Amino acid sequence: MDTRQPIYLLASGHGLKSVLATFANATKTIKGIGKSKPDVAFVGAASFKDSWLIYALISTFIRAGCDCRVHRVVLAPRDADLEKARAILRDADAVFISGGDVDAGMQVLRDKDMVGFFQDLARNGKLLIGASAGSIMMSKGWVRWRDPDDDSTAELFPCLGLVPFYCDTHAEEDDWVELKAALRLEAAGTTGYGIGSGACLKAHPDGRLEADGGSVARFASLDGKIERQADLLPPE
Repeated sequence: MDTRQPIYLLASGHGLKSVLATFANATKTIKGIGKSKPDVAFVGAASFKDSWLIYALISTFIRAGCDCRVHRVVLAPRDADLEKARAILRDADAVFISGGDVDAGMQVLRDKDMVGFFQDLARNGKLLIGASAGSIMMSKGWVRWRDPDDDSTAELFPCLGLVPFYCDTHAEEDDWVELKAALRLEAAGTTGYGIGSGACLKAHPDGRLEADGGSVARFASLDGKIERQADLLPPE
């Protein structure tokens, strides 16, 4: 049975206060079913492969923002206890995937055979929240260059596919260059979303998309060109 919840795709950048407010609002659904202090599993695979320092810093902000318990999920080390990691993820009320390097984070999940596990978590109704690279990891895929100095070497690689589109985060000052590169490699009509700093794209199970905390840019690949369409705006 598919009991999916909305997926929260956050962009941090300079909008940390707004991101934390959205995070707190997302976890209110947990408190609404009678749990006053939710358990959040922190996945840091993209954060320098489970950096303890990044976990300590971001988890402090999370606890301050939503009054919850945060549990570190360690996946990257060669001797990582995967059974313990899966147990933390299964038992948590929400799963938070932190930022960093999308390609490195996905490589950890593939190496540890965790991609299907995260997909099952989503299907079984786990509340999933990503930030920056963590948001991109939950999308359809992302782009990398075999040679950073040669645009012809750009290629797509799959991510978790928990939402059926491409997205990028807090790259408005670069005019979403990587998102556009990804869309150029896809079929005509493919859509991508640029989530500005401090904003959130909330992806509902029925396909509805909702902007929160700021506008979300929308692009489509049309006739070999990338066309910017009307932005998604937060409700007034």
